[in-house]
Amino acid sequence: MLRFFALAVLIFLAAIAIYGINAFAGMQAAAQTTGSLRVAGLSAPVQIVRDDRGIPHIRAQNDNDLFFAQGFAEGSDRLFQMDFIRRYVYGRLAEVVGSPALPSDQNARIVDIRGIVTRQWLALAPRDRAMLRSFSNGVNAAMQQQPLPVEFRLLLYRPEPWKPQDSLAAGMATVLDLIDSWDDVIRRDGVARHLAAPLRMVDLYTITDPAYDAPIAPPRPAPVPALKTFGIVKALQSAASLERAPVGSNEWAVGANRSTTGRALLANDPHLRLGIPGVWYLVDLQSPDLHVAGGTLPGTPGVILGHNAEVAWGATNATVVTEVVYRTTLMNARTRREVFHVRFGRDARMAYRQTAHGFVAQSDGAVGYSVDWNAATLPRSPVIAFAGLDRAHSVSDALKALRAYPGPPQNFVVADLSGAAAYTVAGLIPNDPSWGLKVHPATDPHYAYIGFQSVPQIAPSRDAILFTANNRTYGEGYPYRLSPSFAPPYRAARIKALLHSKRRLSIADMAGFQTDTLSAPERDLARATLAALHRKGLADDRALSPYIASLANWNGRFEANSRGAAIAWETRRIAVAALARALVPDRYEDYQASADGSDFMLLLRLLRHGPNLDALLVKSFRQAVEAGGTRLLAPWSEYGKVTVHHPLHSLGFSFLNGAMLPGDGDRYGVHVQTATASQSFRAVWDVGNWDAGGMSVPSGESGQPGSGHYTDQSPAWIAQRLVPLPFSDAAVRAAARATLTLQP
Repeated sequence: MLRFFALAVLIFLAAIAIYGINAFAGMQAAAQTTGSLRVAGLSAPVQIVRDDRGIPHIRAQNDNDLFFAQGFAEGSDRLFQMDFIRRYVYGRLAEVVGSPALPSDQNARIVDIRGIVTRQWLALAPRDRAMLRSFSNGVNAAMQQQPLPVEFRLLLYRPEPWKPQDSLAAGMATVLDLIDSWDDVIRRDGVARHLAAPLRMVDLYTITDPAYDAPIAPPRPAPVPALKTFGIVKALQSAASLERAPVGSNEWAVGANRSTTGRALLANDPHLRLGIPGVWYLVDLQSPDLHVAGGTLPGTPGVILGHNAEVAWGATNATVVTEVVYRTTLMNARTRREVFHVRFGRDARMAYRQTAHGFVAQSDGAVGYSVDWNAATLPRSPVIAFAGLDRAHSVSDALKALRAYPGPPQNFVVADLSGAAAYTVAGLIPNDPSWGLKVHPATDPHYAYIGFQSVPQIAPSRDAILFTANNRTYGEGYPYRLSPSFAPPYRAARIKALLHSKRRLSIADMAGFQTDTLSAPERDLARATLAALHRKGLADDRALSPYIASLANWNGRFEANSRGAAIAWETRRIAVAALARALVPDRYEDYQASADGSDFMLLLRLLRHGPNLDALLVKSFRQAVEAGGTRLLAPWSEYGKVTVHHPLHSLGFSFLNGAMLPGDGDRYGVHVQTATASQSFRAVWDVGNWDAGGMSVPSGESGQPGSGHYTDQSPAWIAQRLVPLPFSDAAVRAAARATLTLQP
């Protein structure tokens, strides 16, 4: 028995040693980026030239070889991320992670993504199917010839071959992130059912803050329902903040007559989940019929946001209604049964329902919440609209491509070589009379979509000054509400002020605006808090005086060296949560989870026109001081610092994490950075002079720690440097650091 036990221990220790050696080898491994590789599936040689950031500049003799090489490059650099996204969307993470991922998988399969993707595939034109097949073949070639990323070694599994349909599924991951979710519609309906008079839903979910409203189409503010008198707000209590990661973005463009270069300028910085590898994969693609550069989503061909030789484009989430939810009976519902394979555990099974109104997102006994969503009822892939943008020759061509865009509605700005810039909303918006504030009874009809000709738009102009930041973009006279609540207009108002600060703007101006950290609304709240503290006679309170002095000296900026920013941030967080608890005591969690900034807008509107809230502000300030202590006196770089986490961080593999980003910006300034989300790239394009401007990301191009390009872009990101993305042949040759030739 002792010998048997000793042998078992020896085997166990040997297994641990082998596992550790394998993991260490994986940490050092990197894809081949020089020399030559012979691969099946090409018709002619392709060059993948990498610059000093490891960004691939792919030069091919035809489109099929171009997309094959793009798939090869993405498969070389981001294979685990692609597989992880694929498994997340399909609800198959538990197969490799085990039971902790089962709830995520079960939630993912509420929507039959596999069925949607199958129908998207069948609806594609032959040219688009060929693009996806070529890309898929390239991914599989990389899977066979390049070293597997370390995550596969750590989790002890091998990826399945990549299918063309998997690229459509990868695109669905961002679709699911950007929609106004059915869960939020159901939460709002719960709030409505527990709302006490005289409070109204349009008060809680305010569409904008009139003091900062910044529409662009047309630029005259539209009326906002006046707040009803609330009476005395009593029993204000503190509550833990349920603040969600902001899913937002900034974009702006000016026509040639407004720039110092004599060309249109366009800037874009999408705000998405912060992680490593990053959301975007930067690439430059060229064949005889196509030349396009910018960012793509790992697992998808082409470029999503960027420019080609003649047109640049950017996008922000339109934050409008995307689906209609009905309260329906489940008596005649169809059932779809799903099996979940769980690593180290038993298979799990779950039944999902479908009614005439759509798939059932939630149910309570015999009653369900059915979702009418165009992605399920009219399955078309957004990837194809972006392929149209990649090939556009003018603003007119770009707008034509966007007519066919079926994804989550987005604000697009586009500019071309003529010097003109234009704006439009694109995507299917149901003409829902409740605008996502309530669930409909089953007797209500299907609501048709608002036509492309009726969405907010601004025609191309060389004099254009365009900007969106997830705010309400339409102004006086527009007939539709469109949204339960747009994102607060504070970023848009600041961008508008910056764009009008000079007669003509330069590339440096545009890049500088992206790093602006002024938060006007939090500055307003700080001033109101200081006034309340003085009125309450607390200005000389010895325990509070250091914090009061720090807040009084704060200039409203969340800069790295800002002191007082932490106090303002915590006071705002606590005050907003306390107000939510006071106004909707039974559903304050649902309210904050679905408010998307409406709660903060409501607080500011109440401070201007409502009851006296001195007690709320003083109590929130005190609680912030009690909770934070002397840490609140630290500079924002320290208090607001963020570590860029890897998806496997929660499993103990924290050595895969990225850089620590010092506190710089928050969610209400142009430069957005929070604990879970940030600017996912910063890009500025001088339209026609593509080697100027540039594109920067928070971490690096590669998902392999041993590549040298895992976190190499973090220093430039922290220093707020905009790094050029070479586009011309001369610029690419000058920037080339490694060249890999793929041979048939």
